Amino acid sequence: MVQFHIQPDSDIPASTQLYNQILFAIASRQFPPGHRLPSTRQLAMQTGLHRNTISKVYRQLEDAGVVDAQAGSGIYVRDQGHDTGAHIKSPLLEQYPQAHKIIQSSLDELVKQGCSLGQARELFLAEIDWRLRCSASVLVTAPQHDLANGEVLMRELERALAIPMQLVPMEELGQVLDQTRSSTVVTSRYFIAQAEAIASPKAARVIPIDIYDFEQELKLVKVMPKGTCLGIVSLSGGTVGVAEVIIHSLRGDDLLVMTAQIDDRYKLNAMVRTAQTIFCFDQVSCASVKATISASRDDIIRPPQVICCENFIVGKSINLLRRELGLE
Repeated sequence: MVQFHIQPDSDIPASTQLYNQILFAIASRQFPPGHRLPSTRQLAMQTGLHRNTISKVYRQLEDAGVVDAQAGSGIYVRDQGHDTGAHIKSPLLEQYPQAHKIIQSSLDELVKQGCSLGQARELFLAEIDWRLRCSASVLVTAPQHDLANGEVLMRELERALAIPMQLVPMEELGQVLDQTRSSTVVTSRYFIAQAEAIASPKAARVIPIDIYDFEQELKLVKVMPKGTCLGIVSLSGGTVGVAEVIIHSLRGDDLLVMTAQIDDRYKLNAMVRTAQTIFCFDQVSCASVKATISASRDDIIRPPQVICCENFIVGKSINLLRRELGLE
């Protein structure tokens, strides 16, 4: 069972601490689609929060489109993989309104079992034709305020899949989709509800990407000596912000946490001189931190330990996207 930690004396509201931790558990697949979230009573016993506060957090998650409340049953993580509402245009769909869902579900199962799109074409011609047309244009999206999150996704996906992609701010996604016949939109599970709301009316499918759960890094955080200075670096300001909240929830004021994005040279220089350990959440940040340490080596008595996360995206998401795009 995922453990949540709340720092009651923190300046960060307890509800914000819990919200970020639950959202991270969903985005990193610790709580997969269909998973039933703990009851408010269970979370109250674990965190010490009032059940009304936990209910408020669950309502916020529901408003964000990441969970569904089922009366008399509980709160469940939404399966956001294919609920795009985009349908193939065919007279048969009017006669058989459930046909598209049945075909799509069957094809997904075949893909998961290793069936190629070419092998499935004869059985599901219309569905395959739609997916191949969508695959011709792959758009990676994230909100403008955290467009660097999309850049991290795009860099890693282009390296893994060896196909061109276009990075589009969420605020401009609708306009771009109006100019394309069919597209596949890729985004972090953090932003999936926003992307679906824009893409669904425009015959584009949305595929969510699951991020690495940083389990090993969090284990290190738990055993760091009190007073340790920990640096966090990423292209994505959103990733840095969420990581800071989660680390604070685990350790409170026991650790001094410094954060930076790679374009902030002043903060990077200060970090490599002060921090004992630095987490880099993408390869670009890792290279930038190492270069900064190298350039400052004459001024550093003891260089910090640099821990680079090799992958921001989990392998299963990359493999699923590869099959969905017909690349194997």
